[in-house]
Amino acid sequence: MLKRQSMLLVAASATSIGILVGCQDQPTAEERLASYSKLWEKQDYDKMYADYVSQTTQKEYGESQFIERTKKLNDTLEIKNISITPGKAPDSDDEKKQLLPVTVKFDTVAGPVSFKKDVPLVYETKKDTDNWYVDWDPSFLFEDFEQADQIKLNTLTAKRGELIDRNEKPLATTGQGFEVGVTAGQLDDTTKKKVASLLDRSTNSIDDALSASWVKDGQFVPLKTFDPSKEAIVKQLEAIKGVSVKETEVRTYPYGEATSHLIGYIGAATAEDVKQSNHKIQAGERVGKRGLEQVFDDELRGQSGTSIEIVKSDQDEPVTVAETKVKDGKDITLTIDGALQQSTYETMNGEPGVATAIDPRTGETRTLVSSPGFDPSEFTLGISQDRLDTLTNDPDQPLLNRFTSAFAPGSTQKPLTASIGLKAGKLDPDKAYSIDGLKWKKDGFNVTRIHETPDPVDLHNALVYSDNIYFAQSTLEVGADTFTDGLQALGYGEKIPFAYPMRASQISNDGTISSDGQLMDTSYGQGQMLTNIVHLASMYEIFLTDGTIYQPTLRADEKTKQVWKQDLISKNDASMIRKDLYDVVHAGYDLPADIQEVAVAGKTGTAELKQAGETKGKENGFFVGYDNDDPTLLVAMMIESVEQEDRGSPYVSGLVAEVLKDAEGR
Repeated sequence: MLKRQSMLLVAASATSIGILVGCQDQPTAEERLASYSKLWEKQDYDKMYADYVSQTTQKEYGESQFIERTKKLNDTLEIKNISITPGKAPDSDDEKKQLLPVTVKFDTVAGPVSFKKDVPLVYETKKDTDNWYVDWDPSFLFEDFEQADQIKLNTLTAKRGELIDRNEKPLATTGQGFEVGVTAGQLDDTTKKKVASLLDRSTNSIDDALSASWVKDGQFVPLKTFDPSKEAIVKQLEAIKGVSVKETEVRTYPYGEATSHLIGYIGAATAEDVKQSNHKIQAGERVGKRGLEQVFDDELRGQSGTSIEIVKSDQDEPVTVAETKVKDGKDITLTIDGALQQSTYETMNGEPGVATAIDPRTGETRTLVSSPGFDPSEFTLGISQDRLDTLTNDPDQPLLNRFTSAFAPGSTQKPLTASIGLKAGKLDPDKAYSIDGLKWKKDGFNVTRIHETPDPVDLHNALVYSDNIYFAQSTLEVGADTFTDGLQALGYGEKIPFAYPMRASQISNDGTISSDGQLMDTSYGQGQMLTNIVHLASMYEIFLTDGTIYQPTLRADEKTKQVWKQDLISKNDASMIRKDLYDVVHAGYDLPADIQEVAVAGKTGTAELKQAGETKGKENGFFVGYDNDDPTLLVAMMIESVEQEDRGSPYVSGLVAEVLKDAEGR
């Protein structure tokens, strides 16, 4: 439904515009009109009034009406680019009066205006000077505008488009909410405290609203808007004497916290928003402030319509003189599965982390989760400073969008490291390395593994038992240049071609590997390597597509199966790695991912984040996995601080298994 807002600007009797003409012995009427027209085009109403309008005009309309009200009207209607073009003057022998035709054109906030006008000029004496002067009337402003008429500026608000999931379920939509307010003069202190508590506001803020200059006893004073999910609270408020509830349209987010970082929220446009849009939006207009609401704002927001009308004193219907049609926003369907997004978020149980699920056959993104989330309606409907401070100071950082960032991937990098060596022909998967003990030293650099790997320490066992020393030694043989080239071929250091802006994955801070120690660290996903979660899941596609990475997509109208990278591993080597990833779960260490319902395959990873001088640091746990029997979904997940209770990356593997189990049948 279009919302129509009208602003009564000015009655014709309170408007003035003038036009002036020339002189008899000095300028002609045509010359005076030309001079006046130049001032009109410049909107120099002060000089027009002082030197060019007739005595009758000055007497009837006065300086304040001609100058101040005309300027205000021009500002409100955004009148600019005025053009006055003279027409052919009729023959006339009258030495005191002339009627000269012009065409008036100008732009307004509602579009262009153009009309023809016969300008009356009178020859008279002003300030002891004989000359031609413009005899102004209201029709100089708009065609047929008369003294008793009024001008209205109407705004038609565009309907914001919806964000919809792949199953046609709304992720962001417009629904019926509740505007809660109070009747001024009917709240005692006890009731006010109760209302404030239910509104999650201070009593002082209610006092401030009730003490506004426009408020009089008996008036409805709005205090807060609620989305439909808060109906229970609204009913409690409605039962309180003096509280009123009105239905109103609000932006709603059916999946709440689960999609908060992905979908984001809308809010009132600020002066900075207006400036950045090059004034395509107006201050206070509802615009995307975060997430896809912001990324796709131009399409979702549409374009509001505006009209300028003359309300005629002798007609029932107004006359439209300029109009910009309203253009509703576009609905955008995503590749996201809202129900799977919700269940993935719930599986993460509010723990700080990030997850994504991609269809490896097409590159379509099914989930994109940052945990913990927040309630987007709090921001859309107006969040209190106390609540914002609580969220900001929460150690779990619910306002931090983790999926746009990049993290050290830990041992989830190892299959990718192997693929580089295999592709280059510098890694023999059957070669067994002689490794004794849990530590190995090279040129003063120590590499540690958690457990000794069963012999032979070849690629299969090194992956199954996640042997850091094997990957350090084998990657030294691959060499820094070849390894760096292989990482770049996988997309490291490159902008991720994705609709949602993401931080690029990096090999190192400067994109190079400058020492053997750094090479070994990077081989198992440590050092300065950082990987974005969407990129990580996309790279694992090569084991299921025999060497191809598809461009990850988020919109249903994007072409799928767009090749981003290709020929990254041979078909035989991809098959070999797939068997290794299956054995990681079913033949290696006991993992929670080894469940009966799904034949999970994948790789664990633990990234230790030690500060300088620390012997033990925070650990992020990773798992990238898929159903080996039905590899239609690749899930990558990271949970922070898995060092607590010694959960480690095995814990994360169990969460991914739950996601894959839940995805069965979708």
